[in-house]
Amino acid sequence: MNWPLFSVIYSIAATVTVGVFIIGALVTGFNQIPHVQIAVVAGLLLSIPAGLFFTKKVSSISGNEEGYNT
Repeated sequence: MNWPLFSVIYSIAATVTVGVFIIGALVTGFNQIPHVQIAVVAGLLLSIPAGLFFTKKVSSISGNEEGYNT
């Protein structure tokens, strides 16, 4: 696993997913603090599998699946 690549992809995926979930919560009327906090936690947790998936895809394209040591 390429951990530096995963950290970059996770930070991008987390930002996007948390933003989508917060906007979805606010649009549907869940605008209290606990609802927004639940949206943030759900976005952060759902970003982990997405980050792993895209890290493996990008690593397979680059041909360096074991990490960044070359």
